[in-house]
Amino acid sequence: MKKITLIAAPSMFFVALLLSFTVAEQPKLPQKSQDHIVISPEVLIPEENNSLLYKERLVDSITAYFNKALHENKIVGAAVTIVKCDSVIYKSGYGSRNSTLKDTVNENTIFRIGSVSKGFAGILAGIHVEEGLLSWEDKIVDYIPDFQMSSRNQTEKVTLSHILSHTTGLPYHSFTNLVEAGLPITSIASRFKNVFPIGQPGRIYSYQNAVFALSGKIIEEITGKPLVEVIQDKIFKPLEMTSASASYEALDESDNVAQPHKRFRYGWKPIRINKKYYNNAIAAGGINASITDMSKWVRFLLGNNPEVMMPNTMNTVFSPKIQVGGRSKYYQRWPGFSKSSYGLGWRIHTFINKETKQPSTMIHHGGTVNNYRSEIAIYPEEDLGICVLFNSQNSLAKNCIPEIYKIIKEITATIEEEYSKESLIVL
Repeated sequence: MKKITLIAAPSMFFVALLLSFTVAEQPKLPQKSQDHIVISPEVLIPEENNSLLYKERLVDSITAYFNKALHENKIVGAAVTIVKCDSVIYKSGYGSRNSTLKDTVNENTIFRIGSVSKGFAGILAGIHVEEGLLSWEDKIVDYIPDFQMSSRNQTEKVTLSHILSHTTGLPYHSFTNLVEAGLPITSIASRFKNVFPIGQPGRIYSYQNAVFALSGKIIEEITGKPLVEVIQDKIFKPLEMTSASASYEALDESDNVAQPHKRFRYGWKPIRINKKYYNNAIAAGGINASITDMSKWVRFLLGNNPEVMMPNTMNTVFSPKIQVGGRSKYYQRWPGFSKSSYGLGWRIHTFINKETKQPSTMIHHGGTVNNYRSEIAIYPEEDLGICVLFNSQNSLAKNCIPEIYKIIKEITATIEEEYSKESLIVL
């Protein structure tokens, strides 16, 4: 059974909330009752109205947040999900799939998720490590003989863990231009010999797309199957992510796709969906998904599907491998930010609570591709996850995670305070 961990012991209000939440409904708030159910001298179950009140306030607050962004023309369309423990407590779409057609985003509208795909690659590698087909310390050259660094010694040192944690020693974004030009990944692999490394493997963080994409090629080598098929079999099918895919063709065949947009002087304009990352770098940025799919993915990342991956393996994927320096990245300016590391396809941030001075962890990644923008965050101590998808590059994206988190915390604190004042305590 999955252990649920929280920063503080869960209130009876929130336990009741999780038991009663139905994401498809937005019920009207009934008349308040003064009755409470006493089940022991020290434990009290709140009235059902409290969980309905929470749901109503969450719907109102999140809707107001995105409607304000739409009114100010900051975004074209968006979709959001919030998962608590094993329950999807919020899921909705906002704005337009296509600003010209004025069609609306809903829960099943599909977006490209860009580098949020890297989290799928880390998990997929972990599944095969769990099955005994891979080791994190396997050498890349053993699976991809074309792979060459500037020296044989350097080539022999680079492992699966290094490429998934951006610590191969290659300069920032080496050959991302060739990935986006559509060159075969094995062809790119042989060109790293022409790049002078900035450090030894495992010593320096330097974000990559091209070398990261080799993780997908390794999966194809050990399974004998296309990566598209392996992702489908190992992740999408068992998690029932029914509209998720990893190909341009699948996106093209769907009739509910959010069209990417670009801002011009006269406003937002839809642009063409391109094929970048689909043919040669799916692991780095080639996954498509709806917010319904992503709610199931977030639920899995909170540890609710051990049949897909065991918690110990997931903890390895989420473990810091290298510290990320600087203070210039958008997430490094979030309230309470202390430090950041990179794991295996995931960022791991530490935040310090301003009042309690206690540290907390966030597992996170952002994504950008073809003018789509995405954000995903897991708060393991609170068993909470948030994911937001956009069909435009926009200013809201860089702060939507901490802002939505703040909304959730404020609503929870307010309702618990109200409940505490109204509850009958039996001693």
